[in-house]
Amino acid sequence: MKAKRYWIGAVLACLFHGAASGQLTLEECQRAARENYPLVKQYELIGKTRDFTLENASKGYLPQISVSGKVSYQSDVTKMPIAIQGLEFGLDKDQYQTVVELNQAIWDGGTARQRREEAKVAADVREGQVEVNLYALRERVNQIYFAVLLIDAQLEQNALLQAQLERNYRQVEACVGQGVATPPDLDAVSVEQLNARQTAAELRMNRRAYLEVLGMLTGKGNLAHEVLARPSVDMPVSAELLRPELSLYDARRKQLEVQERGLDTGIMPRLSLFAQGAYGDPGLNMLEGGFKPYYIAGLRLSWNIGGFYTRKNDKRLLDVSRSDIDVQEEAFRLENRMEAAQYRRAVERLDTLMKNDDELLRLRGNIRRAAEAKVEGGTLTVTEMLREVLAEDQARQTKVVHDIQRLQALCNIKYVLNH
Repeated sequence: MKAKRYWIGAVLACLFHGAASGQLTLEECQRAARENYPLVKQYELIGKTRDFTLENASKGYLPQISVSGKVSYQSDVTKMPIAIQGLEFGLDKDQYQTVVELNQAIWDGGTARQRREEAKVAADVREGQVEVNLYALRERVNQIYFAVLLIDAQLEQNALLQAQLERNYRQVEACVGQGVATPPDLDAVSVEQLNARQTAAELRMNRRAYLEVLGMLTGKGNLAHEVLARPSVDMPVSAELLRPELSLYDARRKQLEVQERGLDTGIMPRLSLFAQGAYGDPGLNMLEGGFKPYYIAGLRLSWNIGGFYTRKNDKRLLDVSRSDIDVQEEAFRLENRMEAAQYRRAVERLDTLMKNDDELLRLRGNIRRAAEAKVEGGTLTVTEMLREVLAEDQARQTKVVHDIQRLQALCNIKYVLNH
């Protein structure tokens, strides 16, 4: 008996250990899970990609140098249509040319600026998607955290049940000595004590499994001996939606705007300066054979009008994509409003149930105490008394379940709205 009383005291001490030694909070778990999750590393990769792309785009106005060479053989060469006495003219059919060209953009139609803007908005979209994925991690942490809180509450009630059964055992033991009860009655109490210990063992194993997953998510390792703090959560006053998905929708719209401006860039002319230095056979003078150096310099204007052919349909495609984003956002807002309303109704329902739980638990306590008195008076069997003891325990278990469910519903509202 002393061993049983010691075990019950140890359970209660473990459950309330957090009051003296620091508790692990829900916010701390959420923050640690975010920092530990491998996906968060994408922020750094996205930033590097954006920086490199911007740096490359900013170099669009730097002089471009190209080197080319050509060796050719042709079936015929340029010939004079008339013969001049004393002058021999003839070109070789094999020709050679090496050219170094320097090209300096004066006006690129806005291509460099367009590439910089595209790099920025593409990075914003990718960061927005990562933020959405990381935010979803909070829901997983919440589910595990509240599962552990519920188990802790059930273990606490189980410890109270075992303490109650220990008192009943001593009571029935005294009744057996007085001849009011029989040894099988004592066995009946022992059976319920064994059931309670088995339930506690299952709860502890489930708690260990949940905490193992939570430890992996948060990177905190073994959390088997950690005490989780009960969150303090109130009903959000505002129903404003602040989810990261909304920022992602805005980023995608911004990306479409940049792409639309890119359609204008694609139909702009390009103007540049160029200079060529070459060495070849023949040189610029086609009538004179042999290797000669030469150069060419000037302005180059280019204008590709192919973009005009598809411009109208390209804009229509962007409008369709923009409408698709609007539809997705509208559906997302509707789903979140419905989900938040569902959790609000759940809180209201649980508030009512918990008021009834308190009254039911009070009545069950009265019935159990009356049953214990009747057993001592020999007017009630031990089996009937145990039924009332277990009924009181069930009422207590139902109350703690409702309590944790209400708290989780409030946290779910915060998650849905991101408050």
